Amino acid sequence: MSAADWYAHKSLGDGLFWIQERFYQSDNRANIWLLRGTHQDVVIDTGLGLRSLPEYIDAKGLLGKDPQRKNPLLAIATHAHFDHSGGLHQFQQVGVHSAEVDALANGDNFETVTWLSDREIAEAPSPGWRARHYKVKAVQPTHILQEGDVINLGDRQLTVLHMPGHSRGSICLHDRDNKMLFSGDVVYDGAMIDWLPYSRVSDYISSCERLVGLVDSEQVDQVLPGHYNTFGAKRLHRIASTYISRAGTCPAKFSTFAWRTLAGAALRAFNPRSAC
Repeated sequence: MSAADWYAHKSLGDGLFWIQERFYQSDNRANIWLLRGTHQDVVIDTGLGLRSLPEYIDAKGLLGKDPQRKNPLLAIATHAHFDHSGGLHQFQQVGVHSAEVDALANGDNFETVTWLSDREIAEAPSPGWRARHYKVKAVQPTHILQEGDVINLGDRQLTVLHMPGHSRGSICLHDRDNKMLFSGDVVYDGAMIDWLPYSRVSDYISSCERLVGLVDSEQVDQVLPGHYNTFGAKRLHRIASTYISRAGTCPAKFSTFAWRTLAGAALRAFNPRSAC
């Protein structure tokens, strides 16, 4: 299957594109965001990497033909989980938070929580492909990100917000001027996951408190999440506030512990070498 068949995209205007993997039919299918700038373009999350994302972007002319554009496309992972980081190895420039650099450099498929089944792939990307052979390929990040770093695209800037909880290196990218938040899996309009290896509920509560603060200070109008559809500030406030109120309760703590135990055992079985 060609890259042109595997992916599909939608233009949201102002140099922003929403890309998805058509034949990865799962709640784990991540949103891929392409944002153009006058001096730098950036891809935020890269999907599974089963077909060439750079090839698709080039074939569809999503970057235009600006002869003044000198910087290679920068791919940033909002975190290291497989559904977001699988395509990073296809890019010359790769950014991730410092807490998850080693996981990507070492191809640690335990920390990337690699878990893919044949039934989630509606059409195989190549003859004989099987999910059990899928692994996130090791990649050495060129951009090691920290809280407060600013990614300068020329006509717009993205500020790195370290928001651990879902994973230890989870980040949001905040376009302050346009009040847009690329949130990865820190927040999306669905059940928030805090029971994976390297998840931490106390960190997640703190991150959600920051999200509430962004809304209260009118710094966010639109959220472009790692999964599902975009949403606005009111919904962001409600999702984050609800998590804060429920996370510390006894039933929630027990559920998180149970799910973390099961997830850890399953991932160790699925990725035995990475778990050592």
